[in-house]
Amino acid sequence: MEKDFAVIDIKAFYASFECLERGLDPFTTPLAVTDTSREEATIVLSVSPYLKSLGVPSRCRRKELPKNIPNMILATPQMEKYVKCSAKIVSIFLDYIGQDDIHVYSIDESFLYLTPYLRLYKTDAMGLCKMIQERIKKETGLTVTCGIGPNMFLAKMADDIEAKNAPGYIAKWTKDDVQNKLWKLKPLNKMWGISHGYLTKFNNLGIYSVGDLAKYPKDIIVKKFGVIGEELHNHANGIDDTNIREKYIPINKNLSIGQVLMRDYKSNEAELIIKEMCDDLSSRLRSFHLETLTVGLTVIYSSTVGGGGFSQTMSLLAPTDNTKELTNALLHIFKTNITPQPIRQIHIGFGRLSKRDFKQLSLFNDPIKELNESNMFLAMDEIKQIYGKDSVLRTSSLSEASTAKLRHTQIGGHKK
Repeated sequence: MEKDFAVIDIKAFYASFECLERGLDPFTTPLAVTDTSREEATIVLSVSPYLKSLGVPSRCRRKELPKNIPNMILATPQMEKYVKCSAKIVSIFLDYIGQDDIHVYSIDESFLYLTPYLRLYKTDAMGLCKMIQERIKKETGLTVTCGIGPNMFLAKMADDIEAKNAPGYIAKWTKDDVQNKLWKLKPLNKMWGISHGYLTKFNNLGIYSVGDLAKYPKDIIVKKFGVIGEELHNHANGIDDTNIREKYIPINKNLSIGQVLMRDYKSNEAELIIKEMCDDLSSRLRSFHLETLTVGLTVIYSSTVGGGGFSQTMSLLAPTDNTKELTNALLHIFKTNITPQPIRQIHIGFGRLSKRDFKQLSLFNDPIKELNESNMFLAMDEIKQIYGKDSVLRTSSLSEASTAKLRHTQIGGHKK
């Protein structure tokens, strides 16, 4: 039986949300979502459909925005509101589709498996998608595009290539469209899943269009690109056997946190950032009742000195959730590998996680002291949970170099 999948994508989500919150039409309003408190090189997160129609790319730097567009609105991101709105839209999906048949791909895009529900609603795939589109429009004011296909890949391509500019913002592709629509795509990175790096590698083989890739000997592609090459070759032929109900569960879980600093930092200032980030990440670790056996640190130097940096991990003697021990391990990696260059990015991570079921005592540590420290950190976590993350801070977090209080007002590096 022919299956029907859909990709539903919120059109210019952040920018459209900001327009609607101001009572403005996203299709006639020049609005860009970007943090004006940051430097001119900061990223523009989204531009309105109106700006897109003028040729403004959806991803650019604020300094690259056109200066000759009158009444341009620069909206500060409101990430918390975007997350809540996205959750509302997913709840609308759940009114029509079972949870197992929904895959939330990103904050503004989801895959839906429609086939089991068409008989229930006495409609076809196009009709069900229109019902969902109209419901989202009615309850949020947002316009969504919808691509429909016999598998998840072709549904995605129908959305990316056709639905975004189609009447009603909806398009359906069948297997017959593989040759007459998919194969004609050029350059190759118009196909979902092909980055600029892969584009160059494929071009070096004389592959310039999706059709070229589809007709290229599969064994050569697999030999040169491995599993990814096989998947891309299958996609180029319209083949995708992904089962939306098989949810991916990673074998090796980890926790991580990172930030791009707003200016170049010296080594002693960076140590404070590492301590603050470890405070937050170890608190998250304890909230999941987990311990870690591996810590990792990545430091990226400023572009003013050509970038570069280092990324190192270190195994601990025993699993722990103790903030002090984890901080000391991260600082050891830092001091061992750092060179006297300005720093612009710092990322830390905990790996090889395990449940905190018992505590292995050590002959070299005082068990009473360890217990007291553990209780102290748990008490601090409880205070933060009740009164907010800023209720317990290091005194050094009051210094000019600190970013803790700023980070606590952000989601994904942008203002809540």
